[in-house]
Amino acid sequence: MTGLVYKSTGSWYTVKSTEGDFMECRIKGKFRMKGIKSTNPIAVGDVVDYDLDENSDVVTGTITNIHERKNYIVRKSVNLSHQMHIIASNLDYVFLLITINNPPTTTNFIDRFLVTAEAYGIETILVFNKIDTYDDAMLDEQLFMQYIYQQIGYKCLRVSSTEGKGIEELKNIMIGKVTMFSGHSGVGKSTLVNAMEPSLHLKTKTISEQSKQGQHTTTFAEMYDLSFGAQIIDTPGIKGFGIVDMEKEEISGYFPEFFKLKDQCKFNNCLHKDEPKCAVKDALEKDEISYSRYNSYLKILEGDDETYRTDIYNDDRIASDETRNKG
Repeated sequence: MTGLVYKSTGSWYTVKSTEGDFMECRIKGKFRMKGIKSTNPIAVGDVVDYDLDENSDVVTGTITNIHERKNYIVRKSVNLSHQMHIIASNLDYVFLLITINNPPTTTNFIDRFLVTAEAYGIETILVFNKIDTYDDAMLDEQLFMQYIYQQIGYKCLRVSSTEGKGIEELKNIMIGKVTMFSGHSGVGKSTLVNAMEPSLHLKTKTISEQSKQGQHTTTFAEMYDLSFGAQIIDTPGIKGFGIVDMEKEEISGYFPEFFKLKDQCKFNNCLHKDEPKCAVKDALEKDEISYSRYNSYLKILEGDDETYRTDIYNDDRIASDETRNKG
């Protein structure tokens, strides 16, 4: 039998068959022995083959095969730095939810996410959430960030779950697609899904005032069928976003505005750091490339993932402030 993985809890997988029936499945041990570097060999969104096991009192399944993925998105495993965790697979779009101060989403986090999505062939749409809560300063910051990413070519949406702003535009993009919501804990992923589909009643929590960070409400990634003909994968909040398995020479290729200028650099293998006659640095001097984007690029190039995960806000908030003040 063939089905689609709707939920993964680490040891059990909820699979929906082509007939629409849900089955709890386990995997054969060999999946863990194939040298796959991920901590989870099967992810939500995977198409799998499975056999029924009717020997026990409750009918369960055993997954025997994973179909080839068209794409997937990963992050570094928090505890195992050399392994990756597959967040979801076979996505049409991923929506990265961004909030300005409740909790703060840094440009460094956004750029790391976008680089990974570019590398794995997934189109990302930036969703600026909680716009009803912004004062004038926050609104300026949000519009400035939106301007940076729209100039590069990323689609940006502005939404408010509580006031219903931007919800219909978001739903129209999702119709007939498999999409994923991602972002820090507390940016309002579950609240936004509830606004689109109130019958789901996904759990939500308030922001911790002490840390200004969200509290995890979604424990495992899970796919939901929505009444307007869409499928959404709700994911646990991500604190940090370590880059996985990238050579230094290829990183700039996942910054679209850098990639466009690559042929104009004097050296073919230019890292856009210390080399002379670098088109990217020239564009930076002319304010044609955002300083915050270039700062993110240097941090990824230097491989400071561990520092990033322990303090994900401070340096990047300073960099964002500097960028705004220059503008």
